[in-house]
Amino acid sequence: MSFLDNLWRGRATEFDAGNAATNAIELTKRHQKVSLSKQGAATGHLRVNLSWRMRTSDIGGPKRQSVLRHPFRALKPEAVVAHSQSMVNVDLDLGCLYELADGTKGVVQPLGGFLGDINDPPYMRLSGDDRFGSGSGETMYINLDHRDDFKRMLVFVYIYDQTPAFDRTHAVVTLYPSNGPRIEIGLDERHPQARSCAVVMIENVKGEIVVRREVKFVYGFQAELDRLYGWGLQWGRGFKTKAER
Repeated sequence: MSFLDNLWRGRATEFDAGNAATNAIELTKRHQKVSLSKQGAATGHLRVNLSWRMRTSDIGGPKRQSVLRHPFRALKPEAVVAHSQSMVNVDLDLGCLYELADGTKGVVQPLGGFLGDINDPPYMRLSGDDRFGSGSGETMYINLDHRDDFKRMLVFVYIYDQTPAFDRTHAVVTLYPSNGPRIEIGLDERHPQARSCAVVMIENVKGEIVVRREVKFVYGFQAELDRLYGWGLQWGRGFKTKAER
């Protein structure tokens, strides 16, 4: 075996190890589904996390292009330039439409304070509302010890402040099962006018808990997602209280 063969094999080994080290399954258009039951993760608390940050291309790109046109901008402090160009007031919220086995339907979301309950119906609980895309983001817990009580759950993300900015944020919804690798769904598609996105469907299919990527952007809010998936709830205009903000 030649030196080049050894070098190539070494690189391949490092690459494979790197993928394993991430310990994550990414749901994509080509790989849309994963079974929690088959990996022994259909029990305990399923943690669903939403995190986001501004796209670096939006922060750096426009600045470099505008220095020649506006040379005095180079004298402004970095934070001021970044804020004026890309730190728009984006408030991404995590929510979940649910349908239980007995036909009960509803929603868990920050808007209206529908935070749910982890030990009683709907067996899911939203931990809080993060308005600034911090490292911890927003987190929802789903009690899969009650998996037989679930029919389907649609995890979605919406922009509360009505500023369409999905094209300026890099948002990721990550599922952390009780066992096995985490599951990541990136919202990387550019939909500048979209205000909501159906991210992932979690279904009980004949006793098997299946996670399926959706990533469908819509231009309205929860009512439009409801119509798209046939939930049949009644929706009204809602606002966050100061405590929820």
